[in-house]
Amino acid sequence: MPHTFTNVLIHTIFSTRERAPLIADPIRAELHAYLGGILREMRSTPIMINSRADHVHLLMTLPSDTAIADCLRVLKTNSSRWVKEQWPERRSFAWQAGYGAFSVSESRRSSVIRYIQNQERHHRKVTFKDEFLTFLRKHGVDFDERYVWK
Repeated sequence: MPHTFTNVLIHTIFSTRERAPLIADPIRAELHAYLGGILREMRSTPIMINSRADHVHLLMTLPSDTAIADCLRVLKTNSSRWVKEQWPERRSFAWQAGYGAFSVSESRRSSVIRYIQNQERHHRKVTFKDEFLTFLRKHGVDFDERYVWK
């Protein structure tokens, strides 16, 4: 077969450093747009982006020749620098080093989009920590909770 055909959907979750509430309403929409722009530059498609004050959820495609780690390194590095340039008063803005990345089947695309869209309502009942641990368990990721938040 002379061409490569893929449809790799990834639900990615990452937080601000020490889960500091730095994604305030005045920057949220612009940050989402900027994240989407970086993904498009990397030949990824941002399908849904939403955030709360301390973390981001993205549903995106991943090109066949791009590693998740490389994509997120570029995404987080460039967006962190951009926030500091656009809002000098947020010079402490940074992302946590790690992230969660979970595969999504095409049949679950719509439900993941709805989940990401409903973050505000969801987090009225569930903390980010509880949400993230639930994702790790649900997706069968081995972890030691002592090291998840360091």
